[in-house]
Amino acid sequence: MQACLGARLSYLPLVVVIPLALLVPLALRGLQRFLAPHRPDPEKLSQYECGAPILGHAHQRMPVKFYVVAVLFLLFDIETIFLFPWAVLYRKLGLFGLVEMGIFLGILVLGLVYVWRKGALEWE
Repeated sequence: MQACLGARLSYLPLVVVIPLALLVPLALRGLQRFLAPHRPDPEKLSQYECGAPILGHAHQRMPVKFYVVAVLFLLFDIETIFLFPWAVLYRKLGLFGLVEMGIFLGILVLGLVYVWRKGALEWE
């Protein structure tokens, strides 16, 4: 009986936190709507991009170059995240870790050289 009660009490934090997690944003949104001034203006409601009026439609086709550069950026950016755990454990890993990271960075550099030679980084 006591084990069953202990298992039920382990869910008590969830029973408290989940309603709070739902209630707090809703309450803050309602408070903001009640306290903030609301003065709509056509100029304030108009769309802009980087401070300039939008040119063209939002649904126009984008060149593939934008997507290629974005994917390459994400690829190399995420791969460099692996440098942080290695840097934290550098002393513990010793020479083995240094060689492994050298191989990893060498593969990254080869990939970058390949992409560069293919012209994927050229902005025309």
